Amino acid sequence: MELAAGFAPVSRDDWRALAVAVLRKSGIEADSPEEALSTLTYDGVTVAPLYDAGDLPGDPGLPGAAPYVRGARAVAGWDVRQRHTVADPEAVLADLENGVTSLWLVVGPDAVPVGELGTMLKDVYLDLAPVVLEAGEQAEEAAQALFGLAAARGTPLSGNLGASGELGARLARRCLADFPGLRAVVADATPYHDAGGSDAEELGCSMAQGVAELRALTGGGLSVEEALGQIEFRYAATADQFATIAKLRAARRLWARIAEVCGAAGYGGQAQHAVTSAAMMTARDPWVNMLRTTLACFAAGVGGAEAVTVRPFDARLRPPDAFSRRIARNTQALLLEESGAGRVIDPAGGSWYVERRTADLAERAWDWFQEIEAAGGITAAAGLVSERIAATRARRADDIAHRRLPITGVSEYPDLNEKPLRPGPASGTPAPDDGGSTALPRVRYAEPFEELRDLADAQAERPKVFLATIGPVAVHTARAAFAANLFQAGGLRTETAGPGTDPEQIATAFAVSGTTVACLCSSDKLYAQHATAVAAALRKAGAKKVWLAGKGDYDGVDATLHAGCDALAVLRTTFDDLEVTR
Repeated sequence: MELAAGFAPVSRDDWRALAVAVLRKSGIEADSPEEALSTLTYDGVTVAPLYDAGDLPGDPGLPGAAPYVRGARAVAGWDVRQRHTVADPEAVLADLENGVTSLWLVVGPDAVPVGELGTMLKDVYLDLAPVVLEAGEQAEEAAQALFGLAAARGTPLSGNLGASGELGARLARRCLADFPGLRAVVADATPYHDAGGSDAEELGCSMAQGVAELRALTGGGLSVEEALGQIEFRYAATADQFATIAKLRAARRLWARIAEVCGAAGYGGQAQHAVTSAAMMTARDPWVNMLRTTLACFAAGVGGAEAVTVRPFDARLRPPDAFSRRIARNTQALLLEESGAGRVIDPAGGSWYVERRTADLAERAWDWFQEIEAAGGITAAAGLVSERIAATRARRADDIAHRRLPITGVSEYPDLNEKPLRPGPASGTPAPDDGGSTALPRVRYAEPFEELRDLADAQAERPKVFLATIGPVAVHTARAAFAANLFQAGGLRTETAGPGTDPEQIATAFAVSGTTVACLCSSDKLYAQHATAVAAALRKAGAKKVWLAGKGDYDGVDATLHAGCDALAVLRTTFDDLEVTR
């Protein structure tokens, strides 16, 4: 059966001719549609508008076989791993009784005390539920406590002790001797993502980190094959589903190559734990986080992660409660059971786009990994890594400021009337879902806009911008809505003049509004007829600043705002013009 039977054969050149014609009708002149429609990622990977069989980079292999692009195991589905940061054994049991299959426990003075591990796990069947520890400086103490629980119960252990370096090597020997289902080491790449790094930067750093752990493990007496089996990698999953799918597939390809170079090609299947991105989570309109984490979870599962953790939607605001933990685990249950995403191995495999993007990303990440190694390894190259990630962070921040990377509910479509969730920890304490400490900064993409929202909320009366709408509703609505959306992204209230073109009538409405900042909103045609007169009337009525939604120079207009403008700069300037101290 040929699916294309009955259709005339077409080539890429045929598509190019049709696409160029459409672009020209839209006023876009380009030598090729690829030139006009392709985009570049932060890693310099080209995302083209069309892919075909000619874009396939080669045979990606089979699931469970080198180079493991299609999966480290020939098994569908994934482990549902929930993270716990407080000593709450009832919450642990509620998770395990309702779909969670492994536990990720954060251990330490500000999380689960080492002495409380026994209480946390008292009713947990350790032979059935893997336990992953994140204990930082208390890693050895936490590991010994877990060993003690297993010994007292006479039960095996699985999961990961979350150690590294020389301690990881010591614990790995114990795992190999007494707990063959337990790993000792985590190579956590999420701090590089949380610092604002790109996908290739996260991957390259993870490879360098993994190689450092291999050296420590083999230096501690393990064979290369044993060492490879002791490391689990942790990556961030974002709402950009194809980027996440490609990243996880590329990570396995890279690690397989490292295993091959080390002489253990058959042991290079990378154990992956994907965690929904902390950087993408918002404090404002946190309900949208449910959508972000659903996309990220789907991408992580489709991308072949063996374990997936979904951050609760309220992670930026407070320790998760029973409801937010339930939503987090049910997100995974829906994808695994209802949608059937957990019934297929590597469903993205064979996609011309996914295979090409996987290969391109792997190449960029490998180059970065080699650069780190040439600088002496992940520890010696700390300055280089910090500098490179800072450059990417600045580029991303610029895209967010200009709303080229929109954040729904924050930089786009904000809801000034949203009812806040109950308060979280006291100011100055770490966010409840931040994890361990790192020398790299922690970035939250929405933070610059949310800081302005907080500032506006803190005023006795919400600061306001007057929208001087010119002409009938049908003419001014588009730009008035655009301007209102932009100003409200900073927590500023907007008030409109309504339909009409009379400058005095518009100025009177402005005076009644009680603000000192106005923004003209209309069509280019009506701007040419009325903008100068309306701006003059607004000045006479007390306007200190007059914006215009759109582009063009008009007497009396101070500045313009438009698609692609620096929204944060507009908002900060407006706060200053309204004499709100920042």
